[in-house]
Amino acid sequence: MPTPDAGEMSPASVAAASSLAALREAFDDGAGYLAACTAGLTPIHARAAMQEDLGRRPDPERYSRAVAHSRSHAARLLGVDATRVAIGSQTSVMAALLAASLPDGAEVLCAEDEFSSLVLPFRHAGRGIRVRTAPLATLAEAIRPSTDLVAFSLVQSACGARADAEAIASAARAAGARTLCDVTQAAGWLPVPGSLFDAVVCHAYKWLCAPRGVAFLAISAEFQEDVRPVHAGWYAGDDPWASCYGGDAVLAGDARRFDVSPAWQAFVGAEPALRAFAEVDMTLVTAYTTGLAADFRSRAGRTEERAGDLDADRGGAIVSWPDPTGEDLARLTAAGLTASGRNGRARVAFHIFNDEDDVDRAVRALTR
Repeated sequence: MPTPDAGEMSPASVAAASSLAALREAFDDGAGYLAACTAGLTPIHARAAMQEDLGRRPDPERYSRAVAHSRSHAARLLGVDATRVAIGSQTSVMAALLAASLPDGAEVLCAEDEFSSLVLPFRHAGRGIRVRTAPLATLAEAIRPSTDLVAFSLVQSACGARADAEAIASAARAAGARTLCDVTQAAGWLPVPGSLFDAVVCHAYKWLCAPRGVAFLAISAEFQEDVRPVHAGWYAGDDPWASCYGGDAVLAGDARRFDVSPAWQAFVGAEPALRAFAEVDMTLVTAYTTGLAADFRSRAGRTEERAGDLDADRGGAIVSWPDPTGEDLARLTAAGLTASGRNGRARVAFHIFNDEDDVDRAVRALTR
């Protein structure tokens, strides 16, 4: 993508462009990697932090600082206050926490073909909890007075489709239903309107490029009152170090009461990765990533009739199209590109560490 001449830019624009460039420079191995939607690449500083930690003696206080800073960065990325953010390891665990607190016989509405980690905790919650589905495009219209919770992804994993978050949140409020939004496939390339929802879950190992095992739950103060801390351990205590023994510990008064004891080394790597994304203007990342995806969409759509549906109306950083035999994915792989296939579709993702050369290589792989 062309870079404006610095002389034509305001000081604020120059600073923003510099922060975007700094974020790109945090990665040194992105060439040909079109799979941030599967797992992000580890930034240079995150690798260095983990390697340094492995050479030192364990230090729980240092790890606690990494967790606290990671929580703060996540709050900024999710658009909520840090007191509303709990830490965990997997989105399914956090979804199960919410499922355990739904009333018996509750109705949960999910999008069709939703990622299973957001569906199975409710499907297998027992107690008469019912799950029904509707197409993502009409999810808001499918909300009814009997719906207790609407659980959906802001960006769909299989195809990259974006949900109409405002319409869904508005319809849920009107029906008296709670909302749970999974932003795992959005945070890191798309601004997240976390305050729109009653709860937000995010695993940071994809677009936020943190080590696997670092996830977050952002929950409103009102919803928090209805959720039981069934996973509570020592780290959920108001003072974790005074909550290590017995059953009389006082739990934290904010979202920390839902904390799961952290995987220390994972948070050591997560903190610099999350900081790098939290400090950049996310709208610039959106413009950069979707610009690359749009170029690929346009060129692949014109020159490769077999590619068919390239999600041109979605305009996101993930591009997917029908590939039931896996032939297109095999072409991309043979060209030395890392892509993925999900639900009968080929899938490529353009992130901050990609560039026009990656677009060229992908187009050539599909058209030769």
